[in-house]
Amino acid sequence: MQNLTEYPDNATSHKNLSVIIKVCVVIPFFCVFLCCVVVMLHIFASHRQFLDTSRYVLFASMLINDTLQLLFSVLLFIFAMGQVKFALVYCIPLLLISTVTFQNTPLILATMSLERYVAIFYPLQRPAAWRSDRIWIIILSLWLISCVFPVTDHAMGGHDPAVDAFSTPVLCKVTVVNSSPIQRLFNAATSILFFVVEAVIILFTYVRILLETRKLRQDRASVSKAMHTVLLHGFQLLLCMLAFTIPITETLIVLHANWLPEDVSFFNYFCFILIPRFLSPLIYGFRDQGLRGYIGKTFLCCSNKVKRCVRGRLQDNSSVS
Repeated sequence: MQNLTEYPDNATSHKNLSVIIKVCVVIPFFCVFLCCVVVMLHIFASHRQFLDTSRYVLFASMLINDTLQLLFSVLLFIFAMGQVKFALVYCIPLLLISTVTFQNTPLILATMSLERYVAIFYPLQRPAAWRSDRIWIIILSLWLISCVFPVTDHAMGGHDPAVDAFSTPVLCKVTVVNSSPIQRLFNAATSILFFVVEAVIILFTYVRILLETRKLRQDRASVSKAMHTVLLHGFQLLLCMLAFTIPITETLIVLHANWLPEDVSFFNYFCFILIPRFLSPLIYGFRDQGLRGYIGKTFLCCSNKVKRCVRGRLQDNSSVS
């Protein structure tokens, strides 16, 4: 009888420990990402030459987009870990922003590949929309396209009449809000459409630039660099699309491992959503030679300031003693 009464307490303590470990893994991971993004955005804001280049403007917009995506994703993760419930009127905007920013990143990657294509094939007669002072039109268009499908998805879903959108507390999860078969089919079709269109765009630009590299004898280095950049965008797109393999990985893990459902969900979230969004902008940012030099100078400057501050405090303490 004593063992029966102790078992629930042990299970509860094990579950609480598991939640604490998961939160302690995700939060520092996000803080490191946020620190790197803040440094890169500070460099963009401090040096005008980056804002005068279309690809850097697109990259800055991707940094902002991915930061928003991870911010709302981590918020939803913390709410799920803490079993926090609140009304749909507060939950739906969080899910909408998370979904919109999630779909916007591959669109920005495809647009960055097209920008490299335009820069190579139309260096002197670049269309007005691709200039640095007009590129915001394309960025706004990408946001509009990303908003259309999630809004349509939520409009298609029918909510339980017993659930009051303003007062009934619910767990803020996609599976709770978008639970109808029509919505699942619509989401699958949208994901496939996004992936195919973006993959075709990146493949087209890569092949065209590859063919152009073989033709040109002059300025071959810049064309080859653009080809490698487009190939990197394809790799980043694959990282972003790993999230769509979650149903497959869930099935494989359930079949071959005796994991709890919440552990499976955390594994998929960390490996297929958090890490790809973390790596995608950082790979591009640290690969760029011009941006990498400023990043190194910024971190070196910050480390020097910290050392000076520590030395000043030590000198003050020695003088007081």
